[in-house]
Amino acid sequence: MSDAIPSFPATSAASSELKRTWSRVIWRLMPYLMLAFILNAIDRLNLSFAKLRMSEDILLTDAAYGIGAGVFYLGYILFEVPSNLYMQRVGARATLTRIMILWGLITVATAFVTSPAELVVARFLLGVAEAGFFPGLILYLTYWFPASVRGRITASFFMAGMVAGMICGPLSGTIMAHLHGWLGLRDWQVLFVLTGLPAVLLGVAGRFWLTDRPEQARWLSDEQKRQIQEALAIESRSGAVSSGFMGALRDPQLYVAGLVCFCIYSASNTVSYWLPTLVRGFGLQDLQHIGLATSLPFLAGLCAMYLLGRSSDRHMERRWHLSLTLLTAAACFFLLDLVEGHAVLSMMVISLGAAAALSAMPLFWTIPPALLSASGAAGGIALISSLGNVAGFLSQTTVGALKTATGNLYLAFDLIAGLLVLGAVLLVVVIPAGRLRADARQ
Repeated sequence: MSDAIPSFPATSAASSELKRTWSRVIWRLMPYLMLAFILNAIDRLNLSFAKLRMSEDILLTDAAYGIGAGVFYLGYILFEVPSNLYMQRVGARATLTRIMILWGLITVATAFVTSPAELVVARFLLGVAEAGFFPGLILYLTYWFPASVRGRITASFFMAGMVAGMICGPLSGTIMAHLHGWLGLRDWQVLFVLTGLPAVLLGVAGRFWLTDRPEQARWLSDEQKRQIQEALAIESRSGAVSSGFMGALRDPQLYVAGLVCFCIYSASNTVSYWLPTLVRGFGLQDLQHIGLATSLPFLAGLCAMYLLGRSSDRHMERRWHLSLTLLTAAACFFLLDLVEGHAVLSMMVISLGAAAALSAMPLFWTIPPALLSASGAAGGIALISSLGNVAGFLSQTTVGALKTATGNLYLAFDLIAGLLVLGAVLLVVVIPAGRLRADARQ
């Protein structure tokens, strides 16, 4: 997190003091928010492991599982904007903690579903409960940090998501392998209970730990509050007319970016929800071994995310970094058919492909600000995000239907690979390189 603290000339006493202020705010807020983000990612991933055992108990087909995985995003999209509007009325602390408590309770309740229909309802309600969490975090950061600091802090959330992926596999495998029968519950039921309760506890703790605005922070001095407010005021004065969103809506490149986002999210969500099923098809049956194996793509993704981000910044280039990353993921997904039956090769191929698909997300989010004016950025980015999140519903229901109809999960990955190729081609052919280079130089 120290990388998020901007550098200032050593000779400036005022700048040194401001850096200490940012450091205090970061170390107060970021550990809590990153832990919340990790729990949020685990809450989405746990279904992929529970499926390995709950399918027999509630007669869950792959098609029904795909609907359950996808309908989460339907609830999320429908209530994303209302949640953020509500946050502006009642405050960040009340909203974020309410989201955490509700999603934790619904996750615990999911342990007691007895049919695919009940699972679909539970997942829809989970999407409603979680709606606005990530955009709420982003909005909350604007209350505390100017743009010069926010970019690096936002990137830390993507890194935390990779850490969650590394943790979730071994954790889920261990819980399901050793806690079957705890309190009379089956292994997958225990998994939902034990991954839902921490969110409830963290939400309750947030009522006492989080602060809505800098001026309300008892843990800051009056001088530190003034420094933060002045930094935010300078950014506000430099910025921003809010009338440009309608102009952004008339820009075709906005929708091209949304389609590229759709392609990337289709891949990342498919990896997240179907990776344990895919790995079991490689020949692994022990839940702990599956959990450990599924952590490898996220570890590779963490390394790739860091290296690609550094390279992209060093060369001040976005478009080719992202398009080649998408093509790498597509090639690996296509190759899965060819290495079928070779467990080690299959694991290597899916690890590289998943790492590329997952690391494409932070690369992509460096592009929309270059395509949008300052006045249209907020609404334009929200629209691009919404178009991307549609993939969470459509891709997972499609993958589930294909798996049920053909019994072949590789065919679904071939389809996702085709979408990644489409996204790479659109990025190179339609998005002007000049606008992205200009953004990189800023």
